[in-house]
Amino acid sequence: MTYEMRVAGLTRALPLCPISDTLTIGAFVIFGDVELTCACARELLKIAPEFDYMVAPEAKAIPLIHEMARQSGRNGYFLVRKAPKLYMNGVFEAVDRSITTQGEQKLYMDGADAAKMKGRRILILDDVISTGGSLAAVESLVDQAGGHVVGRMAILAEGDAAKRKDILFLERLPLFDAQGNPLG
Repeated sequence: MTYEMRVAGLTRALPLCPISDTLTIGAFVIFGDVELTCACARELLKIAPEFDYMVAPEAKAIPLIHEMARQSGRNGYFLVRKAPKLYMNGVFEAVDRSITTQGEQKLYMDGADAAKMKGRRILILDDVISTGGSLAAVESLVDQAGGHVVGRMAILAEGDAAKRKDILFLERLPLFDAQGNPLG
């Protein structure tokens, strides 16, 4: 089963993936789709507030943040990681509860990145916002770093996230029942 949707002027068929006996989600993956990544970055930059730096959780948002940095002429952005790396110093963490990750997951920020964020305008990016768990974890890390969140953006807002007034997004992605019918 697939769900056809149009985003940033392009049409894509999203595979439908069951996450429980009663709930199915549309899998939106920009990995390997350069045309879609570039188009989404362009459209998000058109509606982005003024910012100094962008930050995103790894991994699916990496091509998006990279392309938005390239198109905006910026030479830097930050990633929060799913595990601390040996090269990271002064690491701090936040808990993430995401619809696509079973259970709890921790996200980590490098202290050197945090130092650059202090007092700066930070734009949080993700590919899809659904429950807002990853968004909240990234925002917690930005707060701990002393950054000022000026915007929260995603390509898609899934389910009830589309009703939120505190995020900017390009398109709404519905949730689906077990048979692939859109809910709500």
